Amino acid sequence: MGIIDEIRAKAAKFQKTVCLPEAMDERTLVATAECGKLGFGPVVLIGNTAAIQAKAMEVKADISKAIIRDPTTDPDFPTIVSTLVELRKAKGMTEDMAKKALEDEIMYAAMLVKLGKVDGYVSGAVHSTADTLRPALQVIKARPGVKTISAFFMMVLPETSPYSNAQPVLFFADTALVQNPTSEELADIAIGTAQSWKAMMGTAPVIAFLSHSTKGSAKHPDIDKVVKAVEIAKAAAPDIEMDGEFQVDAALITAIGAKKAPGSTVPGRANILIFPDLDAGNIGYKLVERLAGATAIGPVMSGMAKPVNDLSRGCKAEDIVDTVAVTAVQAAGME
Repeated sequence: MGIIDEIRAKAAKFQKTVCLPEAMDERTLVATAECGKLGFGPVVLIGNTAAIQAKAMEVKADISKAIIRDPTTDPDFPTIVSTLVELRKAKGMTEDMAKKALEDEIMYAAMLVKLGKVDGYVSGAVHSTADTLRPALQVIKARPGVKTISAFFMMVLPETSPYSNAQPVLFFADTALVQNPTSEELADIAIGTAQSWKAMMGTAPVIAFLSHSTKGSAKHPDIDKVVKAVEIAKAAAPDIEMDGEFQVDAALITAIGAKKAPGSTVPGRANILIFPDLDAGNIGYKLVERLAGATAIGPVMSGMAKPVNDLSRGCKAEDIVDTVAVTAVQAAGME
């Protein structure tokens, strides 16, 4: 069984409720039907019931196992409004403003998560990353003690990859949110991603902090930033195996790591790669996806109080199914 099949099996086992607010998108409805076939917990769709059902019939998607929440008839609507007013009163939120804000199905999904009506939400097939994440950052927010919310991609390597036997799955972070992290933010990103690895994969995370230098082979303030991040992360989470700075080949290939970083236990065993900035992370995951044929699942949010995950607007229905499964597994791991 491949890792994606394993995650789907866990999602069926855990029976978490995940909201897909972009209910009028064909891919969302097809994915909802597939989630039902796979035995996941019920998917929650948001919008006009008749319109959603008509669209589902049009695209031949059986959404009978889904739950549709129509804000105009939702008995929880008054509570959702009053809670949003309370959460955002410091920003001047009024009842009328809250009702207007809740016309955005993403904000509605975020409030359902906040109130515990659903376990998480997945969006982005239609909306931008900013529109997907803004409501979550406003009302769900970070877990207690988390200073930096970040995002990672699960990179599922094909069997043809020379690294797939060592680590068939890698987490790449940050690939979506923090543009140019400080040393402190890099440390936070690493620790948060490691916690996500534990929750989702059930094995020990091994972190490699990446750079264009390995253990002082070059000198530059950008390298100093990574070195400091490693020091901060090790002090904050001494139970997590991590090291750096590494060039990527030294991190992934045991023989190269032995030459460039003798004595380090991370080379050849790293399952989490921490990139020095968003440019490197985004470029890196797309190169591995396009040139190596890896399956990229994400971006998956790390550090949120409840799971919220983004999609590419070019995603397929299958991608939505996989992200729903990941969200369900994350939710179970947060309990």
